[in-house]
Amino acid sequence: MLKKFLLMAISLLMLVLMAGCGNKVETPAETPPETPPENSAEVTEQPPAEPSKILVAYFSRPGDNYEVGVIAKGNTEIVAEMIKDKTGADLFEIVPVNPYPEDYRACTEVAKQEQTENLRPAIVSLVENIDQYDTIFLGYPIWWSDFPMVVYNFLENQPNLSGKTIIPFCTAAGDYMTGKEANIPEISHGATIREGIGIKGKRCQDEPEQVREQVNAWLTGLGY
Repeated sequence: MLKKFLLMAISLLMLVLMAGCGNKVETPAETPPETPPENSAEVTEQPPAEPSKILVAYFSRPGDNYEVGVIAKGNTEIVAEMIKDKTGADLFEIVPVNPYPEDYRACTEVAKQEQTENLRPAIVSLVENIDQYDTIFLGYPIWWSDFPMVVYNFLENQPNLSGKTIIPFCTAAGDYMTGKEANIPEISHGATIREGIGIKGKRCQDEPEQVREQVNAWLTGLGY
């Protein structure tokens, strides 16, 4: 009887050991990190593009002006400096060889005669290094519902404006432009034009900070 009992115990023990071997869980081998194929092209970082060079070219007239009397700095010059402050642009003043009269009425008469006769008043200089600029802000007062003729001279005789972007701004008796700015691409031999702004000249003298806010909002809308 004892022998029979021992045989049964040994058989039971062997069954337990075999069951344990059958349920063994194998641990998967660690997957090696992926490596790029030998023929893959190397990625080369491109240098950042250089920022666009900007010029503010303007004609402005101090002296006796409409609604504001005698001023030391012209209305258009004030706006030009605001654009410079916002964009970091270079400034270039369009200066006529023969200055316009300081008296307001006398100046209007000269301006009207120039327009009637389609004259091109001589200017002191052009922009010598115009090639380095991609964008030109062009400023002027409105005289007799048009550009001063000295500005026509600048656009027609400044070389290498083709392919550049011109953005007009002007000062006048109200916050408006003349519509003549649509002719700038033709006058400038192929430059493109973007949305301009008209500022009432009196506001430049009486409320410059409000004008600055308006100019900055305009420039922000243009991406500056």
